[in-house]
Amino acid sequence: MEHTKLTYEQLLSEINELRYQLEEANDTIDAIRTGQIDALIVQGEEGHQLYTLKTADQTYRMFIEKMNEGAITLNHDGLILYCNSRFAEMVNMPLEKVIGLPFETFVSAKSHDKFNSLIKTAWKDECKEEVELISRQQQQITCLLSCNTLELDEGLALSLILTDLTTQKDTEKQLKVRNEQLAEAHNITAKLNDELEDTVKSRTADLLISREHFKLLANNIPQMTWTNMSDGEVNFHNERWYDYTGLTFHQIKELGRQEVVHPDDLRLTMEKYNAALKSGGVFEVENRYKRFDGSYRWHLNRAVPLRNDDGEILFWVGTATDIEDQKQQIEKKDEFIGIASHELKTPLTSLKGYLQLMSYKKEELPPVIKQYIDKANTALNKLQRLVNDLLDVSKIQAGRLEYELIPVNVTTLTNACVENAKHIYPSHCIRTQTENGLIVNGNEERLEQVLMNLINNAVKYAPSNNNIIIKAENHGNNARISVTDFGIGLSDEQKERIFERFYRVEDKKYMSSGLGMGLYISQEIINNHYGKIGVCSETGKGSTFYFDLPLIKQMSI
Repeated sequence: MEHTKLTYEQLLSEINELRYQLEEANDTIDAIRTGQIDALIVQGEEGHQLYTLKTADQTYRMFIEKMNEGAITLNHDGLILYCNSRFAEMVNMPLEKVIGLPFETFVSAKSHDKFNSLIKTAWKDECKEEVELISRQQQQITCLLSCNTLELDEGLALSLILTDLTTQKDTEKQLKVRNEQLAEAHNITAKLNDELEDTVKSRTADLLISREHFKLLANNIPQMTWTNMSDGEVNFHNERWYDYTGLTFHQIKELGRQEVVHPDDLRLTMEKYNAALKSGGVFEVENRYKRFDGSYRWHLNRAVPLRNDDGEILFWVGTATDIEDQKQQIEKKDEFIGIASHELKTPLTSLKGYLQLMSYKKEELPPVIKQYIDKANTALNKLQRLVNDLLDVSKIQAGRLEYELIPVNVTTLTNACVENAKHIYPSHCIRTQTENGLIVNGNEERLEQVLMNLINNAVKYAPSNNNIIIKAENHGNNARISVTDFGIGLSDEQKERIFERFYRVEDKKYMSSGLGMGLYISQEIINNHYGKIGVCSETGKGSTFYFDLPLIKQMSI
């Protein structure tokens, strides 16, 4: 094949011509896109053909150009006669390269059949269908194609409006996943709810059984029993309670405790009851309850709280045990103690007098006789203290422990007791720390009895340590007198019971003598002085017993 050689000038001329044609084509495309022309001539096999829009105007074309949807016009051969910028963006191609291409170029393989069927229908009727397109980068785009015929001067054309459904499809997928998750969660919730219902039914049945068991137990024990809520409201009494009081539940709730508790015991009962509700501790008190026949009998009341796993009080369970017979026995015992103490006091006084007479004889007694007399005096003094304690206890129980209260100098009283204690216990190191001029309203003899009792206990319960510290100091509006030892100490349980009548501290390594009445009597004496007695102690490290008395004044000396 023979090639024609072109000169440089000819090649340059052809290049300039092609550049001119390209610029003219770009200007034409830009004019079509912006609506500056109303007609388009396309050269076909049969010559030039004129394409115009009957209703074309600039406003309509600008509207098409600004649409968020893609807009395309196709001829019968499926060629793109016009498209807006939005479609060019969707397929990621320059606008000038899109026009003139078959639209089927941008249809994915799996949507070809659907698209061809849609186009056939579109030439006859308006229709729409979802079709997947392919961009230049092979990215799939799901679009909704809305088809409509458009009448041009040279004949019908097909107008396509393409709505990008990618975001909607992603949302639908996410929604589907969420719906599946929601359905799964619903199924799990329904399953848990069924399990919870079964558990509740089982627990309810167990609770009913436990409730009936509690009622059966409560109604067949000899004590009167009740339960109350955390706020103190009583919500249950057993049959013993109704039988004893002769009242119904509603009558007791309406009339209150004052209807069944003895008037003399009501204040103390309510104070301890309210204190237990506030602190969450055990409620315990002795009082008299009125029977259905109007008589009163002594009862020991005790209630303990029932708590949940978080330590919150659910309700209280209380019992009232009839102790009338025990009270009567104690009264008889106290009466016997009183009579016996008085009967013993007379011969003891006589015996002490005879021993003193034996010591005062003019002739010298043999040393062994003097020794026997001293031992007899020691035993006699111990016995006399026991008899005096028994007399005090009988007076306390009878409410006849009475004495005159006058201003007493606590500092002077403390120093006198310390001097006496040093004489009695010369082997012990007794140190004092006293403030001057502490004046209280009291009975000097009884206060000396209390302080000496505390000193005696300090000596008794510290066998291996002879150090004792005695203080008298200002403590707020009170004068505080304290005795500290470094002996065996007290446990928490012992501290709670140390002031009970006849209670003695028992230690495996140490056995003490006495009847366990000293601290009980001391407590009653301090109570009668409108004071307070207490103890601070730790096992194995010693104890500090103290009592506080209201100050009248503090004198400066």
